[in-house]
Amino acid sequence: MKKESTLNEWINNRFPLTKMFREHASEYYAPKNFNIWYYFGSLALFVLINQIVTGIWLAMSYKPSAQEAFHSVEYIMRDVNFGWLLRYLHSTGASAFFIVVYLHMFRALLYGSYKKPRELLWVVGMFIYLCLMAEAFFGYLLPWGQMSFWGAKVITSLFEAIPFVGTTLVEWLRGDFTVSDVTLNRFYAMHIVLMPILLLGLVVVHILALHEVGSNNPDGNDIKKIKGPDGKPLDGIAFHPYYTVKDLVGLVVFLIVFLGIVFFWPDMGGYFLEAPNFIPANPMVTPEHIAPVWYMTPFYAILRAIPSKLGGVMCMAGAIAILFVLPWLDRNPVRSIRYRGWQYKLALTLFTISFITLGYLGLMPPSPVRMIAAQVCSVVYFSFFIFMPIYTTLEVKKQVPDRVTG
Repeated sequence: MKKESTLNEWINNRFPLTKMFREHASEYYAPKNFNIWYYFGSLALFVLINQIVTGIWLAMSYKPSAQEAFHSVEYIMRDVNFGWLLRYLHSTGASAFFIVVYLHMFRALLYGSYKKPRELLWVVGMFIYLCLMAEAFFGYLLPWGQMSFWGAKVITSLFEAIPFVGTTLVEWLRGDFTVSDVTLNRFYAMHIVLMPILLLGLVVVHILALHEVGSNNPDGNDIKKIKGPDGKPLDGIAFHPYYTVKDLVGLVVFLIVFLGIVFFWPDMGGYFLEAPNFIPANPMVTPEHIAPVWYMTPFYAILRAIPSKLGGVMCMAGAIAILFVLPWLDRNPVRSIRYRGWQYKLALTLFTISFITLGYLGLMPPSPVRMIAAQVCSVVYFSFFIFMPIYTTLEVKKQVPDRVTG
């Protein structure tokens, strides 16, 4: 015990280990009424760690070459010890990452976690989402299968619609006039070096920002306003050990589902791993239907819904960009949906339905009916944000309790 204390003292004299643990865990007080929606932040952190660890091991056997990439993936699957498990943990983890992030974002919409004083927290979270999409896009090319190759070619060609600099930008992004070995090496470097560094940095900033302003809760009130004689929030409990134990329970449930998919249904019927991607990339043969992975299809559907290529690219970019200004569009001071008017509840319901429908339409081959449906859903999607300053001002809010209600 004496040696341990001496070691702790030696470390703390040179690095604030104990101080950081107290500030961000044992003495960080979170609202005591967290519900199931608050699991997804910690789950996102776990999946990020899974992606980094499995990605490092996969990189040890992967060959970033147009001639060898596809066969190196087959080598990992067939000849590397537990290579198949690493690959499925990584591919399933990519979809799991977006699932928990989308649910994490939806919880913010439910309980107003983007509102004052958490505007910066939301903006940093949106940068994480943007980096996550870029990371997924760069990694999508690496298997060098048919869908990887043609998907990357279609997505990069979208930048050609930008006036004056479009063609130059596409050539810079690809490193060549078309998707080639140079593109593969460039995307590989961005996937395993640049984007993970950005993601980790942004996650640290996100957590620091969260602990500076404090966690929101389902009631949307501020637990720091009412404190006991000891200066601790009466409606708060220490994050450690109470929520670390609770998060472990959520992690166990998540792992049961996650590993069940990994072992029994890793391709998820073609949604996680598309069938064309098990065929080597062939620039001379175009797949019957080219579509990105499911987590990008809502924005892909918006792109296809606009007849003009430039207009489609602008709407697709705008659909993501408008999320950054959400804190300043919502004019209602009430945070939680529990105490908001019917206008916001209806708008959020329609927005959610339109987003899910767009995701489905983006996976399907285009048709006149689906085109109209995508256009209608795109209008609903943008209307949620454009008219938010109006309907959030008009809605009749309920009285928010001073104390959390459980």
